[in-house]
Amino acid sequence: MKKDKKLRMTFDEKAKEIVGKLTLEQKVSLMAGNIDATSMKESEIMELVLGTEEGAHYNVKPYEAGGLPEQGVPPMKFVDGPRGVVCGNNQSTCFPVSMARGATFNPALEEEIGHAIGQEVRGFGGNLFAGVCINLPYNPGWGRSQETYGEETYQIGRMGASLVKGVQSEDVMACVKHFAFNDMENARFKVSVTCDQRTEQEVYLPHFKDCVDAGCASIMSSYNRYNGVQCGHHKYLLSQVLKKEWGFDGFVMSDFCWGVLDTVEAANGGQDMEMLWTQFFGKRLVQAVKDGFVPESRIDDAAIRIVRTILAFDKDHKEYDMSVVGSKEHIELAKRAAEEAITLVKNKNVLPLAKNIKKIAVVGKLADAEVIGDQGSSWVRPPYVKTPLQGIKEAVPSAEILYADGSDLAEVKKAASEADAVIYVVGYNHDDEGEFISTDTSDNYTGAIGGDRKRGLGLHDEDVKLLQETGDVNEKSVVVLIGGNMIMMTDWIDKVNSVLMAYYPGMEGGTALAEILFGDVNPSGKLPFVVPVSEEDLPHVDWEATDQYYEYFHGYTRLDKNGVKPLIPYGFGLSYTNFRFEDPEAEIQGDELVASVKVTNTGDREGKEVVQLYVGFENSAVDRPIRQLRGFEKISLKAGESKVVTVKTPLEKLKWYNPVYREWQLERMKYKIYLGNSEALDDLVYTSIVL
Repeated sequence: MKKDKKLRMTFDEKAKEIVGKLTLEQKVSLMAGNIDATSMKESEIMELVLGTEEGAHYNVKPYEAGGLPEQGVPPMKFVDGPRGVVCGNNQSTCFPVSMARGATFNPALEEEIGHAIGQEVRGFGGNLFAGVCINLPYNPGWGRSQETYGEETYQIGRMGASLVKGVQSEDVMACVKHFAFNDMENARFKVSVTCDQRTEQEVYLPHFKDCVDAGCASIMSSYNRYNGVQCGHHKYLLSQVLKKEWGFDGFVMSDFCWGVLDTVEAANGGQDMEMLWTQFFGKRLVQAVKDGFVPESRIDDAAIRIVRTILAFDKDHKEYDMSVVGSKEHIELAKRAAEEAITLVKNKNVLPLAKNIKKIAVVGKLADAEVIGDQGSSWVRPPYVKTPLQGIKEAVPSAEILYADGSDLAEVKKAASEADAVIYVVGYNHDDEGEFISTDTSDNYTGAIGGDRKRGLGLHDEDVKLLQETGDVNEKSVVVLIGGNMIMMTDWIDKVNSVLMAYYPGMEGGTALAEILFGDVNPSGKLPFVVPVSEEDLPHVDWEATDQYYEYFHGYTRLDKNGVKPLIPYGFGLSYTNFRFEDPEAEIQGDELVASVKVTNTGDREGKEVVQLYVGFENSAVDRPIRQLRGFEKISLKAGESKVVTVKTPLEKLKWYNPVYREWQLERMKYKIYLGNSEALDDLVYTSIVL
């Protein structure tokens, strides 16, 4: 990988040479955004942040921080994400949200997306992409969970590391966020998260380490507190864990505007850069050093980290112009990502629909809406968005389309009874979930409405009623779910015969959806979360809390632990063909667990499958998950084809954290090794291995 840790360290001596010649004021100037918030009115600051020209919005252009051109150090130029480049208007490629890309279980595809995003960042003149969001949702109601990849730390780490590699191969610094425990939106400025040390080490930090090991250039700290300490000031997280224990050699930046609240605490805690503006650093930090509250060695460390990283990515960096932004190749990639993401959850002899279908009822306001995700800091503005209704019309131009928004049940029943099939498009939009900016900061920041799903995890009441009262009118009934994380289905799933989870599928989502509905594409997405029968099976969260405790078990591991069968298991997703798993084997090769299984496509058409490796900890002497995802490979098989698939995972991923000795330990015991296409026992074959 280009621009990795080893390469960056070759710029260490050059960085030390440059920093050694700087004044204290110059060094501190590298450590903050290039807007002085200490001497400006808030309205003036927001004009600079949002812009004043026509089409102005958050991050319409890259945001600059630091930089000393006279010393050969260019500024950091920040571009947000993660579903594409936030800059510009009607230009950038809008990919499916990260949760959808998580459903692809395809790290190679995610790395391709990273390449494309990196090119578009450079096209806009940026050099840093802050779109590697890998927070783990403790509860799927977290409004911003569409920006991460799923509920499982192993899968999040694999996908996030792939995005890092792709972005940085284009000479763009990747910033991983939000470190750490940022899993509540409405209370993010006030909540303090607490948990025991095993939960911290085994559940909430490993995916960040995976991205550090992949060579990420930057880490963004989070707004919330952890164990009572502001994460942007957190010496344990930033200095001890991140920099000392993990050997992170890049720089830490704060979350924007309110991520640093105290000059001395933040600087001494390990914060290297205050973003978006200069408020607590700048002159205040210079004075804190002069008064002896912050050692100058801490400033030197931050300055060297920033300089060597920027120099590494600036040296012989790739140049791209605006021709790459929203290019045909990138839009095709966005469509391919949506095709691999959309997940077939139920199919009772309905899909795929015949291309010669005569009449289709399409129901739901979201069918005719540009549903690409929230309107917070991740809001990408593409040149167009293909809606589900447009995609369906273009896929079967000869069919008669009966469209109803779903508000009139009599109208829906009539259309459903007359049609050859009915497609419901229901779920959420940016009003329901997403980034939330509290009114005690500034609603002008993004204009976001979203926030956490405080009212519950199911569909809107009117949509539940719609499906309950009309879903069984037509045998060929399809529900397409739009949303950023798990949506409860218990109240209505028995009323319909087919269900697709489309997530927020990006600018070409309507096209990809239609390709799957009518069989041009065989679905291969897998749910990156579990769907329970009851919300009570999930951890409870007070979305307005000032203190929230995170337990060790969540998601599918919690249901397994409690002996509760889910409605839909983690990793589940149907295909238009079938796959058989047999002859599982496992062995240790060096420092890796190497498992293999024979997979056969027993159906009559080519399809893709995700071979999932779960390690069983049933024999553990400590309280651990019954089984846990520890590997996956996506494959493609022709009809009737068989292939022996190998899935590897480092032995490090089998260890548990012993809080007494503060170390990772590998248990000497018999492990069950499961292989299959979901976490459900019925979908797995297994063998055993003794360590």
